[in-house]
Amino acid sequence: MTDLPIKAPGGFAPATAIGHTDAAGNYVPVGPDNPLPVAGLSGPASAPPPAALTGDTASPEVAGPYAPVRGRTVFVQLSGEWTGSARLLRSVDGGTTKHLLTAAGSEWAVFASNVCEAVWEEGESGAQLYLDLAPTSGTIAYRVSQ
Repeated sequence: MTDLPIKAPGGFAPATAIGHTDAAGNYVPVGPDNPLPVAGLSGPASAPPPAALTGDTASPEVAGPYAPVRGRTVFVQLSGEWTGSARLLRSVDGGTTKHLLTAAGSEWAVFASNVCEAVWEEGESGAQLYLDLAPTSGTIAYRVSQ
């Protein structure tokens, strides 16, 4: 902690500290050994994430649905020897309509090669994700998970 001299005329300095309650309900100041506890959009995880959506395909298909848990990161993994495209789609009406993900109006989560990356964080209960796979040659192995 940094020493701060207290000078006249006051002779005092008000101090404030951010804190939270510990397991016993006592105030504990935030510090290097006691970080501020934070939770995702949906609060503490109340349920484990769903089983991963996995498979492989050599022909065009739409895989899914995958119903992500709110507030958790969604990962897409694509592997294999293939050419073509894969893109993540989102639906809020049970898959009747599927929308391409965008960021600032540009296509998002569209791939033409093997990847393993975080692509989305869902904020709406009941939303579902689909993987639109369109290999033109080879086989795409895929995995969508949290």
